[in-house]
Amino acid sequence: MQIREKRRRSNLAVRFFIFIFAIAALLVGGLYAYLAFNNRAAQAVGPAGEGLNPAERTVLLAYLTARAADLTTAAGTDATPISFSVAAGSTADQVAEDLVTLHLIKDAQLLTSYLRYHGLDSQVEAGDFILRQTMTVPEVALALTDADAREVLVRVIEGWRLEQIAEALTTHRGLANASAEFARLAGPNTARAATYDFLAELPPGASLEGYLFPDTYLLRPDASAAEIIDKLLANFAARLPANYRADLSAEGLTLHQAITIASLIEREAVVDDERPLIASVILNRLAVGQRLEIDATTQYVLGAAGAWWPRLEGLDLRSIDNPYNTYAYAGLPPGPIANPSLDSIAAVAHPTASDYLYYRALCDGSGRHAFAVTYEEHLANACS
Repeated sequence: MQIREKRRRSNLAVRFFIFIFAIAALLVGGLYAYLAFNNRAAQAVGPAGEGLNPAERTVLLAYLTARAADLTTAAGTDATPISFSVAAGSTADQVAEDLVTLHLIKDAQLLTSYLRYHGLDSQVEAGDFILRQTMTVPEVALALTDADAREVLVRVIEGWRLEQIAEALTTHRGLANASAEFARLAGPNTARAATYDFLAELPPGASLEGYLFPDTYLLRPDASAAEIIDKLLANFAARLPANYRADLSAEGLTLHQAITIASLIEREAVVDDERPLIASVILNRLAVGQRLEIDATTQYVLGAAGAWWPRLEGLDLRSIDNPYNTYAYAGLPPGPIANPSLDSIAAVAHPTASDYLYYRALCDGSGRHAFAVTYEEHLANACS
């Protein structure tokens, strides 16, 4: 009996040891799996931010790891820049919901979880941001929280003069400081390196008016005036048609003359298909030595802050003594009066063949013009 009792006790001890060993093995295995999971997950979503308690960190890590494919999938395929504003006092949850409404992200919870996990949810600041549907959740999070990654959307409108571009810069935080320097560097009598070949063709003392290409630009919020000007000039150089100078030779024009004419067309034309017709009138008048008498040139002379293109009713236009005033001076003005669109630039090299010497706006408010060969026809086209 004693021997049996000893054996029973021995078997119980062995079984207890095996049980304890199994429990230990499970704990070690579980710990290893936990650490391995955390390591793989951390690699997928990046390191966690400071301040998260272990439980929240684990839950967010598990969620983001399960959604790893969604993190790297953009909301759409349209790469058009979209201006997005965050109002003062907005929470990360509110911002995420607004982004879903604009189709910039698909899942608000995924973005807020990503922000929370990285400790970025409190770093979303009020301001203007440039986002695209093609951005992933991590890219959207970076754009909303990293000031160095932000871009500013600036639109340069066709037909604006350089002062209007300078004014547009003042509406953007950061770029406002570059406005005055932009006007100075782009203005007349400023020494500049001939970075682009067309700059070498400018007359002495000429401004960059006409060459600041109208377009939508993405700029760093702290971009300098020189950097902004370089972007506009580079775009002009890139967008100028390849054979443009060769096409101008058929009209007997230099590039500077062509851009000057294009700026006149830009300020006169309302309907795109009339640009080549207006080009023909200007070229026909120049060919016969007739004054251009274009209102926009006089507006350019008289323009000032608050009214860059003032109304001319009641003024004796011929009495305004300025070489840009085509009522008082024959031929082209000394240079462009605005920054023309590509359509106006192209119209100079490819004008409509016509004998027209006059045009005036139709009376129906359509923006279209009536064209005439003789002055008598021109008078007959007046509104009754």
